[in-house]
Amino acid sequence: MTVHYTLTFMLLCLEALVFLALIFPLPFKMRRAVFRFFGTNPIVGQVLYCIKISIIFVSIFFVDAVRQLLRVMEDRRDAKQALGVRDSAHHDLLVKLAFAQRNCYLCGFTLFCSLILSRTYSLVNELIDTQTQLEQVRKNSSGSGSADAATLKKQVGQQQEEYNRLSDELNQTKGQPVRGKAD
Repeated sequence: MTVHYTLTFMLLCLEALVFLALIFPLPFKMRRAVFRFFGTNPIVGQVLYCIKISIIFVSIFFVDAVRQLLRVMEDRRDAKQALGVRDSAHHDLLVKLAFAQRNCYLCGFTLFCSLILSRTYSLVNELIDTQTQLEQVRKNSSGSGSADAATLKKQVGQQQEEYNRLSDELNQTKGQPVRGKAD
């Protein structure tokens, strides 16, 4: 395997490890601290910039691998149609086809994993933001919860008194005995 495909494979392995680290279940506070560190650290920013540049090169390698794969498939088809094809020539074409397919799959899967990794990172960031907002709402509601309950009880009591008063007035106008006063 050539140097650039070896580096592509190393990038694929790195992407797999980062993906596993992203989905690894951690306590909320630890996950928030880790993401805050990686989001603000300038060295991590430079590494991410280098990885983005390498993804551009991998996409170029992918285009080249697809072009090479198509060329080898065409050569193999021509060799099958030609008369007097030697077994060693056919074997060489199969080896070239296998290498071309390997390179194409390697580059394609590396590009696909980079997209998946990017989306997973943004989803985990959204999850952290949502959990932070939920935590703030819980803190705010726990402090004002008892005051809200007292206000709600007071309102219910006032509404019950008003209902009873209106019910008594209605009964008086109809000539029915007033609730609680008859007897």
